[in-house]
Amino acid sequence: MMIKRHIISLSFVALLALSGCSSMPKSGAERAEINGVNDPIEPVNRAIFDVNDFLDRLLIRPMAELYRVTVPPPLRDRIAAILRNMAEPVIFANNLMQGEVTNAGTTLSRFLVNTTVGGAGMFEVASDWGMPRQSGDFGQTLHVWGLGEGPYLVLPLFGPSNLRDAVGLGVDTVMSPWKYIVAYGDTTTEDTFAITSTAASALTRREANIEGYDALREGSLDFYAQMRSVYRQYRAKQLGTQTGMQSPVFEDYDAENSTPVFH
Repeated sequence: MMIKRHIISLSFVALLALSGCSSMPKSGAERAEINGVNDPIEPVNRAIFDVNDFLDRLLIRPMAELYRVTVPPPLRDRIAAILRNMAEPVIFANNLMQGEVTNAGTTLSRFLVNTTVGGAGMFEVASDWGMPRQSGDFGQTLHVWGLGEGPYLVLPLFGPSNLRDAVGLGVDTVMSPWKYIVAYGDTTTEDTFAITSTAASALTRREANIEGYDALREGSLDFYAQMRSVYRQYRAKQLGTQTGMQSPVFEDYDAENSTPVFH
């Protein structure tokens, strides 16, 4: 049922992208501008962005502030570390699919060390032992396989993305082993895990970027365009394809922990 929901969601995203491409401007100048930002469905994206931003102001940011006030920093650090450790199996799978055997070995070693010696991932022991955290998601894997990014997209709640990374997000969610493990319990256990893990991930990521996100919003003449630029620069740097100058804001922006995001 969960896989079916992801397929339906991704099909909807693809439909939006394709419908937007059919109405691209005809003049050379307009096409050049559109190609520069890779945003052929900008009106749709802006509408979704505005809804995301409204929900962030109304609900997500206040909840993140409450989380910061009520949960002491050491406990917040432990929660964030556990969530990072839970992501390692997906990183490991993508490392393998990208042919990065050495990175996959490092990721597997990190997961085993942090899960055991680090107390279920509460403490980052592996980095101190010379095993740095690797990156790996299915959008990145598709890039390695030669698939282009497709048009820029703003996803409901998840925020900035593109067609390739939207598909990757769905695949990564399906690949995560934890929901299958808890599925062996009763329905209450499965639902509790889904709600708890989603809420913890969202609050942790949003709390980490309260000041940075506020500064980005307040310092932008066009917040939508600034977020698009920041995301595309971040992703290009992550994939090793970044060229040209990057925004000064980008230096202080952690797009991996950006908001709103419900990975």
